[in-house]
Formats: sequence, C-alpha cells, structure tokens
Amino acid sequence: MSMTRQNGLRHTIGVLVENQPGVLSRVAGLFSGRGFNIESLTVAETSEPGLSRITLVTTGDQHILEQIVKQLNKLINVIKVYDFRDTEFVEREMALIKVRAEQHTRAEVLRIVDIFRAKVVDVSPHFYTIEVTGDDGKIQAIMELLGQIGIVEVARTGKAALARAKKH
Repeated sequence: MSMTRQNGLRHTIGVLVENQPGVLSRVAGLFSGRGFNIESLTVAETSEPGLSRITLVTTGDQHILEQIVKQLNKLINVIKVYDFRDTEFVEREMALIKVRAEQHTRAEVLRIVDIFRAKVVDVSPHFYTIEVTGDDGKIQAIMELLGQIGIVEVARTGKAALARAKKH
C-alpha cells in the first residue's frame, strides 16, 4: 500500500497509546527530530477507556523509519505500534468540501456527489458543503472534479487505518 514519493516511500503507522498528556508530542517528536514530515495525523479514543489510536502518514527512507518504529515501541505510554508497510490494511479519510453551487452548477455538483457516494451536509443560496469518505484516490478525484466548478474551502481529517482481518 506504500506509494513512491519524491523523498522515498509513503508509510502509514498506527500507534496505540495510553491517553496521557504529552504522548502525542513525544510520538510526533520522533518523526520531526529525524527530518520526517508527517503528512497526516489523526488521534482519537478507542473503544477501550483510557486508550487512543494515533494514525500517521509520513514519507521517507525505510531504514530510518524502521529505527523510528523501534523507538516508538520503547516510548512510555505506547502500547503497540502497527507498521502497515507489509500488511494489508483498510484506510479511510473524510473531507468536507465547500463548493460554489450557483443555479447553473447545482445539478452538476449533485451528479458528482451521487457518483462518489458523497452527501451534501449544508446548503446555502450560493454554496454546498459536501462530505466524502474514502481513500486518498477517491478524495483527490472528487476534489479535481469539484475544483472545475469552484472549491471555496476544504477540511480533511487525515487517514484512519486498521489492518485487515485474517481470512482463516
């Protein structure tokens, strides 16, 4: 699932942590301290009280990333690290896209929304706000089409990822 980028490979990493002050800062610090940019970062509580899941996407050298993963495992408050590099996984992201929706473009916007199984979550006289969930390719594709009509503003959540369940 890794994609090649200018600086190396794209990596998705999940980190199960105790929900304590400073944990996110320490996790992010391991990446920034080694010159890795975090492309997306999501954090939320899990179904287990007191635990949160951090999902981050970064790009860079595989050898350095392996060192970061080892150091993540040593951090206090880190329960488990999921390196999705060699694992099949499901990833999703949600985007809110505010697009111009004048009378002559509304039907086209609604056709695009329908094709991408997105939904209109807010309507005003001149704008629609669209919610779309999917992988990066789907988000990029709908943004490209809506961009031709006139995107005003975008808010993206960043990726959430889980390893696929074993079939056996």
